[in-house]
This record gives sequence, structure tokens and C-alpha cells, in this order.
Amino acid sequence: MKRSVFATPYIVWMIMFIVIPMLFILYSAFIKDGQFTLEYVRQAMESPKYMNVLLRSIVIALISTALCLLIGYPVAYILSNMKKSTAAILSMFFILPMWMNFLLRTYAWQVVLADNGVLNMLLTSLGFPKGEFMYTQGAVLLVTVYNFLPFMILPIYTVLSKIDRSHIEAAHDLGANSIKTFFKVVLPLSVPGIISGITMVFIPAITTFAISRLIGGKNVALYGDLIEEKIVSSGSLGLGSVLSIILLVLVIISIFVMHRMEVEQGNEEGGTLW
Repeated sequence: MKRSVFATPYIVWMIMFIVIPMLFILYSAFIKDGQFTLEYVRQAMESPKYMNVLLRSIVIALISTALCLLIGYPVAYILSNMKKSTAAILSMFFILPMWMNFLLRTYAWQVVLADNGVLNMLLTSLGFPKGEFMYTQGAVLLVTVYNFLPFMILPIYTVLSKIDRSHIEAAHDLGANSIKTFFKVVLPLSVPGIISGITMVFIPAITTFAISRLIGGKNVALYGDLIEEKIVSSGSLGLGSVLSIILLVLVIISIFVMHRMEVEQGNEEGGTLW
């Protein structure tokens, strides 16, 4: 029996839940009353509101990805230098929250950031005035980083833990100190993990709407909220489909860019080893 037979269930799944919905979105975006139209595209492009929300979503996704990288890389580096058993135990602290439903994790932050929440109770007990944390861009960034940080740590840790230690020992033998060894050996070899982590964080961050809806409210509406509003609340399936296609194109472009960077990095490493 050919091995391709085992791929049949996955192909059927992709056709039913990816290809057919995408065709439905394309149909809704460009067909109105049975005729081809670009009216929904014109509405999406001409409205400054839609472009401003898209720009805000991109900025928040980029900042969230950068923060996850700044926090996640040192954590992954520390874990990779520990004993395997210790690192496995500590890694569970990052994996366990992922076992909980995404919405439940987000709802939990409402208890922390609310006006009468845990954070304000702590501030008042220390003699500080209450702060307004909910429905702010900072709160959205905080919860986004919290939810997607494990997706940055795990791929980087996986790559760092597989680095051949003989490369590091050779750098030390050639007179390189720890800092120079890190930037000349460890960091370049960990680029594939960094690229994977950036992809796994940026894409869900730019498409999310649950975090902005629950934590940001109407003050920090993102592109996902706009799509949900047009399709569910306003009933404008055509305009919502066009907005979805715009977001899909951005996601595809980001995936292509990350893939190209990974291929170029692999070629550089191959050339260096040769």
C-alpha cells in the first residue's frame, strides 16, 4: 500500500475545513446578487477607519512579538544550559497554562486588571492610588505576550538544546570569551528557532480578537474585532470577507518572508560549514 494513502484523511479534512471555507469567503467578497463586484473592496480600501485598525493590529502584533523574543530567548537559553531533567520540569510551567482554554486564560486577566482586581488591591494595600489597567493598549499587549510567550520559548529552546557543544568548546579553545562565543556561535545557530518563534507568535497575534474584545474593549479594537463586527453584528458578509482576505494576504506575506529568511540562513550555514 502506498504511503500516500495515509494522507487521504488529512486531504479530506483540509478540503472540508480550509479549501471550501476559503472558496465561500472569496465568493462572498466578489459576488453580490449573483454578479461580480468590487464594491466591498472599494469600501475596505477607501475607509480610513479600516486602515487605521489594521495598522494598529500590525503594530501591536510586532511589539508583542518583539517582547516575546526579548523575554523568551533568555529563558530558552537558560533552560538549554540546565540539566535535561531540570529543564523538563521548568518547561512544564510554560506548557501547563496552554492546557487551559485560551478564553479562560484571558478571562483570568480580567480578575487581575479590573478596577477592583488583584493588582489594584495590591497597590492600595501598599498606599498607592488605583490605576486604570483594563481597556488599555498596555493591557492588551500584556495579555498577548502572556498567551503567546510559550510559542516563542519552546522552538528556541528546542534549537538551542540541539546545538553541538563541540562548536562552543572550539570557540573557547580559540580564545573567544563567553560573550563573543554567544554572538558568533550560539546566536547564529539558533536563528531557525527564532524564525519559528516569530512566525508562531506574530501570526496569531495579528489575527486575534478575543484578547482585544475581553481586555481592550472598544478602546483597543483590532482587525479581528472589525471582521467579527462586520460579519456577526452588521451582517455585512461581503465586506467582512474582503477584510478577511486582506488579513490573509498579510499572513501569507509574513510566512513567505520568514521562510525566505530561514532558507537564506540555512544556505549561509551550509556555505560556512563547507
